[in-house]
Amino acid sequence: MKVLTALTDPVYTEPVAPTRLDTFLLRFCQDKRDLPFLYLLLEISATLVPMAVALFLPLPGWAWWSVLVVYLGLSTFYFKGPFGLMLHCTSHRILFKKKYGWMNQYIPWVIGPLFGQTPETYYTHHMGMHHPENNLPDDESSTMYYQRDSWLSFGHYLADFLLLGFPKLFGYLSRTGKTKFKWRAFKGELAFILACVVLAFVNLPATFVVLILPLIVARIVMMLGNWSQHAFIDGNDPANCYTNSVTCINTKYNHKCWNDGYHISHHLKPALHWTEHPNHFRKNVAEYARQESVVFDGIHFLHIFAYLMTRRYDLLARNFVNLDGRYASDVEIIDLLKARTQRIARVPEPVLA
Repeated sequence: MKVLTALTDPVYTEPVAPTRLDTFLLRFCQDKRDLPFLYLLLEISATLVPMAVALFLPLPGWAWWSVLVVYLGLSTFYFKGPFGLMLHCTSHRILFKKKYGWMNQYIPWVIGPLFGQTPETYYTHHMGMHHPENNLPDDESSTMYYQRDSWLSFGHYLADFLLLGFPKLFGYLSRTGKTKFKWRAFKGELAFILACVVLAFVNLPATFVVLILPLIVARIVMMLGNWSQHAFIDGNDPANCYTNSVTCINTKYNHKCWNDGYHISHHLKPALHWTEHPNHFRKNVAEYARQESVVFDGIHFLHIFAYLMTRRYDLLARNFVNLDGRYASDVEIIDLLKARTQRIARVPEPVLA
């Protein structure tokens, strides 16, 4: 176990001397703390976008494969994490000012598909269903009913999402009367499918590597992330954000992915700016301790997933933050974590007379 130490995760600091480019970009930005997002968009637009276009051109074989190697390397290992969590942040808080509102479509409709995000689907799933339902039964991506340290359970969870994720989302949005969300999701998913069909006739290999493969990878990674973020649930109070989510502090992941490790505070206050999570955690740490929240230091969600799937509870306990000295040993922590990963039984629906 670990004790709580100083937080090293990123917070906002006012630049001493903004550059001319900073000043220019801030004219468009709704919140000056989101300036790094604009730089990320510029990087992606200057590299991945032209390479994606190049892959559809009739290049010589060696040139096509050279572009592909660089493209996949950048998109997978350099940009994927930061972009995915920028999409998350800008779903909660719009990036561009109202007068430039049309520019807010650039992320989900132009850049998003290159990372496997069909237009509008992430937004409607996350904002229309996941947060309102908070991983409870009506959340079609809920982890409650799965044994969360089991490969078999995760395989079932992943297959369900890959095969039925969109139909279930569409069904949820229909029965809850969220008509705008429903048609935004339908429009985005249909547009992506049509784009794939049309571009497949132009260049099938390029369509596969630029659009289809990233879609498969993104949906696997998203479900892996959601599984880890909601792996430890107090079965006696599954609606409690303090005990149905996880917080990861002091990890490089938070620097690369905009403090995504602070998932408890994100569910408590979904609109909280990404730079404010470390201070919010520090101010409320006594409540985290009282609620017996699961907080890890130095690891992130991929570690959690790997340790759960290999049942290395000893490694989870080693990185567990013992807030307020509530636990006397790693054994007690392991018992807590094992109890929180147990499948929660479904409550039978009442039979109408």
